[in-house]
Amino acid sequence: MKVRLSEYTEDWNRLFQEEAGFLMSIFKDEILQIEHFGSTSVPGLKAKPIIDMICIVKSISIIDLFNDKMHSLGYDAAGDWGIPGRRLFRKGGENRTHHIHFYQADNPQIERHLIFRDYLKSHPEEVARYSRFKEELAQRFENTSEYSPAKKAFVTNMEKLALTWFAETRQSN
Repeated sequence: MKVRLSEYTEDWNRLFQEEAGFLMSIFKDEILQIEHFGSTSVPGLKAKPIIDMICIVKSISIIDLFNDKMHSLGYDAAGDWGIPGRRLFRKGGENRTHHIHFYQADNPQIERHLIFRDYLKSHPEEVARYSRFKEELAQRFENTSEYSPAKKAFVTNMEKLALTWFAETRQSN
C-alpha cells in the first residue's frame, strides 16, 4: 500500500464518530467503550488518513463470531495481526479508511495506546517533531511495507517518553 500522508483535519473526528455509531449498531452491548487513537486523533499531526479505533469489549472471543458479518460490510478480518488478545478489522482495501482494534477490557495494550495519544495531545512540540519525522520517511519510502517498520524505533522511543510522562503526572495528582 502506498504511503499517503495528510495534514490533520477535523473530518477525522467526524469519521470516527460515524464509525463508532455504526459499530455500536453491530456489536451492541458487547462494546463497553470506543476510543479514537493513533495519528488521526491528534490535532496538528500529519497522518495516513486511516482512522484508528479501539473497541473495548467484554470478551474478545465473542468478536470472532462477527467475522462473517464484518466481511459482508466491507471489513477485512485480520485476526490478532501480531498482538495477542487483539482482533483487527480493516476497512477500505487498498484505499483503507479505518483500522478497528478490538481488545478485551483487561488488555494492557489499551492503556499503552491511549497514553501515547494523550501524551501527544499534551505536547505540541512532540507533535511537530513526529510530523517532521513522518514527512522524512514518506519522502524516503513509497510503500507502507517500508515506511511502517522504519518508524517503529522512533515510535517506541516516544512511547517510553509518554509512559514516563503518565507516571509522573499520576504521581503529582
